[in-house]
Amino acid sequence: MQFIDLAAQQAHMKEALDRRIQTVLAHGRYIMGPEVAELEQALAQFCGVKHAITCANGTDALELALAALGVGPGDAVFVPSFTFASTAEVVPGTGAVPYFVDVSASTFNIDVHSLERTVATAKRDGLRPAVVIPVDLFGLPADYDAISELASAESIHILSDAAQSFGASYKGRPTGTLGDLTTSSFFPAKPLGCYGDGGVVFTDNDRWAELIRSYRVHGKGREKYDNVRLGRNSRLDTLQAAILLEKLAHFPDEIDARQRIAGMYTDALADTVIVPRVPNACRSVWAQYTLRLQNRDQRDAVRSRLKQDGIPTEVYYPKPLHRQGAFSDHRDDPEGLSVSEDLSETVLALPMHPYLSSDDQQRVIDALKSSLS
Repeated sequence: MQFIDLAAQQAHMKEALDRRIQTVLAHGRYIMGPEVAELEQALAQFCGVKHAITCANGTDALELALAALGVGPGDAVFVPSFTFASTAEVVPGTGAVPYFVDVSASTFNIDVHSLERTVATAKRDGLRPAVVIPVDLFGLPADYDAISELASAESIHILSDAAQSFGASYKGRPTGTLGDLTTSSFFPAKPLGCYGDGGVVFTDNDRWAELIRSYRVHGKGREKYDNVRLGRNSRLDTLQAAILLEKLAHFPDEIDARQRIAGMYTDALADTVIVPRVPNACRSVWAQYTLRLQNRDQRDAVRSRLKQDGIPTEVYYPKPLHRQGAFSDHRDDPEGLSVSEDLSETVLALPMHPYLSSDDQQRVIDALKSSLS
């Protein structure tokens, strides 16, 4: 059994993928070929946003967005501690200071009360609260109404990290439209993934879009040898764009399949473990199905038993960012980050992908229940 079965997905659409790839090989425009522009238009239409600017990976997408916002020395950027390192590691390079914020135990997403305390701390430290980066963890959008209310009062930009939530929605609004800028990743294991690295930035702001398009190609102006600002090389390969175009055509059906699989897990396990819950008027894209156990010992014992039964699991994330050596000079919520610390001890992700068979899923459910009996 695969934790995420990319081979099953590929088999489902192999002929169409091969045609897409052969088309690129035939025209030979491997860098910024026509499929890149076609994909950007399709992604923008899918989200209902004005601009979708592709780039080399999801981390670059965050860096490009911060550059467009002009983040720099004297600024504070607020990041949840319970997430992957890329969300925070892009901040120090701008000269700004990352502040870690705690998350909600029920949604795994940024806790607005913790954010409010941490913003006040940054102001006392003499820094300008500049950007908050909510992470839509495991495919569920954060509480954007509450975040927007605080951000508006403090003149803070919202940079939505939707690396795991492309295809989800918050109160009828799709990811890509929930922040001032939104980034996502096309890493192969993401809900919409390519066969390498890839990323995208969404925005309705014309000026930011213009800057990001320049930054991703060495700070170009009218053409590539007109360098009007310092930039970088962060272009999405044409082959990856072609693959994503075909996968995007199947994506709505895959989202529906994820809903069905998540529902089966929840119905079967709700009386056994702490299952993830989706707030009313939200739709998760279920990048991961992550449940909670009582403590680390129980989590590790269950994981070991499932491994013996040939069932893969993952722990996202075994150590919160404020405890990582890379962020030893971190600053955070003055009341601590206890929820992030507790989640790192208790979460466990089960196999989740659109092609998970009912029989395999029942194997997971039965083995998990047996391990706890």
